[in-house]
Amino acid sequence: MELINDMTIQEQVVEKLKNKNYHISFAESCTGGLCCAKLVEVSSASAVLDMSFVTYANSAKVKLLGVDEDTISDFGVVSEEVARQMAYGVAKKAQSEIGVGVTGIAGPTGETENKPVGMVCFGFYVNGNVVSYTKYFGNIGRNNVREQSANFVYEVLNRII
Repeated sequence: MELINDMTIQEQVVEKLKNKNYHISFAESCTGGLCCAKLVEVSSASAVLDMSFVTYANSAKVKLLGVDEDTISDFGVVSEEVARQMAYGVAKKAQSEIGVGVTGIAGPTGETENKPVGMVCFGFYVNGNVVSYTKYFGNIGRNNVREQSANFVYEVLNRII
Protein backbone atom coordinates (compact mmCIF):
# COMPACT_ATOMS: atom_id res chain seq x y z
CA MET A 1 0.00 0.00 0.00
CA GLU A 2 1.21 3.44 -0.90
CA LEU A 3 1.88 5.80 2.02
CA ILE A 4 1.06 9.50 1.72
CA ASN A 5 1.10 11.70 4.83
CA ASP A 6 1.59 8.53 6.91
CA MET A 7 -1.75 7.20 5.60
CA THR A 8 -2.27 4.55 2.98
CA ILE A 9 -4.27 5.62 -0.05
CA GLN A 10 -7.13 3.43 1.19
CA GLU A 11 -7.07 5.23 4.55
CA GLN A 12 -7.15 8.57 2.75
CA VAL A 13 -10.15 7.46 0.69
CA VAL A 14 -12.01 6.25 3.78
CA GLU A 15 -11.30 9.53 5.59
CA LYS A 16 -12.55 11.56 2.63
CA LEU A 17 -15.69 9.44 2.46
CA LYS A 18 -16.30 9.82 6.20
CA ASN A 19 -15.74 13.59 6.05
CA LYS A 20 -18.41 13.90 3.34
CA ASN A 21 -20.69 11.34 4.97
CA TYR A 22 -20.54 9.29 1.75
CA HIS A 23 -20.91 5.58 1.26
CA ILE A 24 -19.18 3.56 -1.44
CA SER A 25 -20.03 0.33 -3.20
CA PHE A 26 -18.09 -1.77 -5.69
CA ALA A 27 -19.21 -3.89 -8.65
CA GLU A 28 -16.23 -6.01 -9.57
CA SER A 29 -15.64 -8.55 -12.28
CA CYS A 30 -11.98 -9.23 -13.13
CA THR A 31 -10.76 -7.94 -9.75
CA GLY A 32 -12.93 -10.48 -7.95
CA GLY A 33 -13.54 -8.34 -4.87
CA LEU A 34 -9.99 -7.05 -4.47
CA CYS A 35 -11.04 -3.38 -4.53
CA CYS A 36 -13.52 -3.98 -1.72
CA ALA A 37 -11.00 -6.10 0.17
CA LYS A 38 -8.48 -3.25 0.07
CA LEU A 39 -11.09 -0.91 1.56
CA VAL A 40 -11.85 -3.24 4.45
CA GLU A 41 -8.15 -3.32 5.34
CA VAL A 42 -8.97 0.07 6.91
CA SER A 43 -10.42 -0.41 10.39
CA SER A 44 -13.15 2.22 9.96
CA ALA A 45 -14.36 0.91 6.60
CA SER A 46 -17.70 -0.07 8.13
CA ALA A 47 -18.54 3.63 8.37
CA VAL A 48 -18.51 3.95 4.55
CA LEU A 49 -19.29 0.49 3.13
CA ASP A 50 -22.61 -1.33 3.33
CA MET A 51 -22.41 -3.73 0.37
CA SER A 52 -20.56 -4.62 -2.80
CA PHE A 53 -20.88 -7.25 -5.51
CA VAL A 54 -18.61 -9.57 -7.43
CA THR A 55 -20.50 -9.93 -10.70
CA TYR A 56 -18.26 -12.20 -12.72
CA ALA A 57 -20.92 -13.58 -15.05
CA ASN A 58 -22.73 -11.38 -17.55
CA SER A 59 -26.03 -12.63 -16.14
CA ALA A 60 -25.03 -11.37 -12.67
CA LYS A 61 -24.23 -7.94 -14.09
CA VAL A 62 -27.69 -7.83 -15.67
CA LYS A 63 -29.62 -9.31 -12.74
CA LEU A 64 -27.92 -7.59 -9.80
CA LEU A 65 -26.70 -4.31 -11.31
CA GLY A 66 -29.19 -3.63 -14.08
CA VAL A 67 -26.59 -3.66 -16.86
CA ASP A 68 -28.48 -3.64 -20.15
CA GLU A 69 -28.03 -6.85 -22.17
CA ASP A 70 -27.97 -4.74 -25.33
CA THR A 71 -25.00 -2.78 -23.97
CA ILE A 72 -23.12 -6.04 -23.44
CA SER A 73 -24.08 -7.21 -26.95
CA ASP A 74 -23.21 -3.90 -28.61
CA PHE A 75 -19.97 -3.03 -26.83
CA GLY A 76 -18.81 -6.23 -25.15
CA VAL A 77 -18.68 -6.92 -21.45
CA VAL A 78 -15.21 -5.36 -21.29
CA SER A 79 -16.12 -1.81 -22.23
CA GLU A 80 -16.44 1.59 -20.63
CA GLU A 81 -20.16 1.47 -21.40
CA VAL A 82 -20.59 -1.64 -19.24
CA ALA A 83 -18.25 -0.30 -16.53
CA ARG A 84 -20.34 2.88 -16.31
CA GLN A 85 -23.57 0.88 -16.01
CA MET A 86 -21.97 -1.31 -13.35
CA ALA A 87 -20.92 1.75 -11.33
CA TYR A 88 -24.34 3.34 -11.65
CA GLY A 89 -26.16 0.10 -10.90
CA VAL A 90 -24.19 -0.75 -7.78
CA ALA A 91 -24.60 2.76 -6.39
CA LYS A 92 -28.35 2.60 -6.94
CA LYS A 93 -28.66 -0.92 -5.49
CA ALA A 94 -26.57 -0.01 -2.42
CA GLN A 95 -27.97 3.52 -2.16
CA SER A 96 -24.43 4.85 -1.99
CA GLU A 97 -23.11 8.17 -3.20
CA ILE A 98 -20.17 6.48 -4.92
CA GLY A 99 -20.20 3.35 -7.08
CA VAL A 100 -17.23 1.74 -8.77
CA GLY A 101 -17.48 -0.70 -11.69
CA VAL A 102 -14.54 -2.78 -12.90
CA THR A 103 -14.56 -5.15 -15.87
CA GLY A 104 -11.58 -6.46 -17.80
CA ILE A 105 -9.43 -9.27 -19.08
CA ALA A 106 -6.98 -10.38 -16.41
CA GLY A 107 -5.74 -13.29 -18.52
CA PRO A 108 -4.06 -15.45 -19.42
CA THR A 109 -6.99 -16.19 -21.75
CA GLY A 110 -9.98 -14.19 -22.92
CA GLU A 111 -8.36 -11.72 -25.27
CA THR A 112 -9.87 -10.79 -28.60
CA GLU A 113 -8.45 -8.94 -31.58
CA ASN A 114 -9.45 -5.55 -30.14
CA LYS A 115 -9.33 -6.38 -26.43
CA PRO A 116 -5.98 -7.73 -25.25
CA VAL A 117 -5.12 -9.39 -21.96
CA GLY A 118 -4.55 -6.63 -19.42
CA MET A 119 -7.30 -4.34 -20.75
CA VAL A 120 -9.52 -3.14 -17.90
CA CYS A 121 -12.43 -0.69 -17.99
CA PHE A 122 -13.49 1.35 -14.99
CA GLY A 123 -16.64 3.28 -14.18
CA PHE A 124 -16.99 5.74 -11.31
CA TYR A 125 -20.39 7.05 -10.24
CA VAL A 126 -20.27 10.06 -7.91
CA ASN A 127 -23.58 11.67 -6.90
CA GLY A 128 -25.19 11.37 -10.32
CA ASN A 129 -22.10 11.86 -12.47
CA VAL A 130 -20.37 8.93 -14.16
CA VAL A 131 -16.87 8.91 -15.62
CA SER A 132 -15.01 6.01 -17.15
CA TYR A 133 -11.49 4.99 -18.08
CA THR A 134 -9.74 2.20 -19.93
CA LYS A 135 -6.27 1.08 -18.87
CA TYR A 136 -3.96 -1.33 -20.67
CA PHE A 137 -1.74 -2.99 -18.08
CA GLY A 138 -0.35 -5.53 -20.55
CA ASN A 139 0.04 -9.26 -20.22
CA ILE A 140 1.72 -8.97 -16.80
CA GLY A 141 0.03 -11.95 -15.18
CA ARG A 142 -3.49 -12.37 -13.89
CA ASN A 143 -2.91 -11.29 -10.31
CA ASN A 144 -0.73 -8.36 -11.35
CA VAL A 145 -3.54 -7.08 -13.59
CA ARG A 146 -5.95 -7.40 -10.67
CA GLU A 147 -3.57 -5.61 -8.30
CA GLN A 148 -2.81 -2.79 -10.75
CA SER A 149 -6.53 -2.39 -11.39
CA ALA A 150 -7.31 -2.04 -7.69
CA ASN A 151 -4.46 0.43 -7.28
CA PHE A 152 -5.83 2.51 -10.17
CA VAL A 153 -9.29 2.53 -8.55
CA TYR A 154 -7.85 4.03 -5.36
CA GLU A 155 -5.78 6.59 -7.26
CA VAL A 156 -8.93 7.79 -9.03
CA LEU A 157 -11.06 7.71 -5.88
CA ASN A 158 -8.48 9.71 -3.96
CA ARG A 159 -8.58 12.33 -6.71
CA ILE A 160 -12.36 12.57 -7.28
CA ILE A 161 -13.78 12.40 -3.76
